[in-house]
Amino acid sequence: MVIPPGKQKAGEPETDERTVLRHEAAWEDGAVHAAEARHALRALLARASRSGRAAVPAPLALDAELAVSELVTNAALHAPGPCGLILRLSGDELTITVWDTSRDAPVAKEADPTRVGGHGLRMVHTVSDRVVVAPHGEGKRIVAHFPFAPDRDAGHRGGTVLPASARAEHDGFHAGSADLDEARR
Repeated sequence: MVIPPGKQKAGEPETDERTVLRHEAAWEDGAVHAAEARHALRALLARASRSGRAAVPAPLALDAELAVSELVTNAALHAPGPCGLILRLSGDELTITVWDTSRDAPVAKEADPTRVGGHGLRMVHTVSDRVVVAPHGEGKRIVAHFPFAPDRDAGHRGGTVLPASARAEHDGFHAGSADLDEARR
């Protein structure tokens, strides 16, 4: 079951860069599909663009699509019960929150080119600025942060968003690194 997107308060303009745009969805046991989450993300970004806001840079939007797909898929595969999605777009950051009913903290596995699957959380860490895991009700929530304002320094140079591969290279990440977070510092 998908809950309709969050609405702005009556009379609140959507053209103000400070206005936060949101979309929320919740699914019953096993009913979540990554395609629905990607569609919701694209719809939120299109709504922002139509409302006169500065467009989220295309490379960042693609990174966010990858992250939302991976996070929702992980919730469906590894957590019993319902799960949900909250997309939040402010003037300078996109956040993707996925909550589920598992209390188990996710673990980013070591890179292994021979393994099928198990690479998603590592990719989310790579394409996002930071990933935060916190308790939520009977389970947890995972929040991936994607800053995009030109004056922010997370993956941006001269107001241009670098592709994820360039951000990873710039931050010192190399495939097969034992500690992704340490390599990104």
